Amino acid sequence: MLAEYAVRVEQSRGRRFFEPSHPYRNDFQRDRDRVIHSRAFRRLEAKTQVFTRRYSDHFRNRLTHTIEVAQIARTIALQLGLNEDLVEALALVHDVGHPPFGHAGEKALDAAMRAHGSFFDHNLHALRIVEDFEMRYAAFRGLNLTFEVREGIIKHSHDYDARQFPELAEYMLEQRPPLEAQLIDLADEIAYNTADLDDGYEAHLLTLESVCAGVPVFGRFYDEAEHTYPSVMEKLKFNEALKRLLDHMVGDLISNIQKQVQGAAIGSLEEVRACPHRLVTFSPAVELERSETKKFLYANLYFSAALDPEKNDAERVISELFDLWMAHPENLPSSYQEKARQEPLSRVVCDYIAGMTDNYIYEQYEKYCGKDNVVANTETG
Repeated sequence: MLAEYAVRVEQSRGRRFFEPSHPYRNDFQRDRDRVIHSRAFRRLEAKTQVFTRRYSDHFRNRLTHTIEVAQIARTIALQLGLNEDLVEALALVHDVGHPPFGHAGEKALDAAMRAHGSFFDHNLHALRIVEDFEMRYAAFRGLNLTFEVREGIIKHSHDYDARQFPELAEYMLEQRPPLEAQLIDLADEIAYNTADLDDGYEAHLLTLESVCAGVPVFGRFYDEAEHTYPSVMEKLKFNEALKRLLDHMVGDLISNIQKQVQGAAIGSLEEVRACPHRLVTFSPAVELERSETKKFLYANLYFSAALDPEKNDAERVISELFDLWMAHPENLPSSYQEKARQEPLSRVVCDYIAGMTDNYIYEQYEKYCGKDNVVANTETG
């Protein structure tokens, strides 16, 4: 049973290119399947979330993180009577636009683009992927996803100004996205906040003492776990506290969305879109806990000296390859050379780099920027 404010697949605004109905899958289910079978989705397995494989093969990558987001988002959608198929499709596609090397790679690629008067935005890049780059169908370019999925790709975590992005006018930038799209952003944050505490502890970059002190809500749950399971090993108590933290945040998000919807007297999808603010929020108390957790992770994990080598590698590899292909576009694959005749070279180089996995970009760096190639590249420059 869908809530009155949920998105109904039979009322979808449809696809760019007409396709007949499928005999046993609705349009949002087909979108989910198209995302899963895309090359961009498969590449997430070899893209860094926070930790490279220098630490362990057990830590999250972009793909496993995406699966966790989808699980959390579906749980929330079910409790709220939202369209689970749409939510799942949006959760699975939400990170396909990320470049290699995690957020460090995104920062480096954005800096390279700003030097050429532009920028890099992983949501907008994801839209380019599903609309143009994926080549799987004879009848059209891209994945031909429904309007609701394409809208959610760009609007789930960010509100774009229609005056600054006229090319996105079809996505009703003056309106809020449906709740199915809004909840992806906080499901994403629940997933990575708890996962990064877990992986940071496993990597021995975060200690139990520092986590309990820096994230008081975790400390309370750890005390409960220690009282309930005094004889088990520390890691199992850590896991128990983390499980309780995740459940605590998900439960609060569900109840607070219900409160926000009731408080705004939302009775239809149109009223969700017309609401002057986003309805998917934590309660004030849990929002404070979320903020404390995020600040702790930035100070003690993301900006830790132990991860500096990875971030420095990302900046060096991306910036040097970007500059090389800008100077020598003849070294780009032929398909990208062809695109450069129709689009700015900087955007073409950006698209090429953003699609790479960590492993492949290192191979390209060794090929073009390795010691044996420094002299050759200088002489032909």
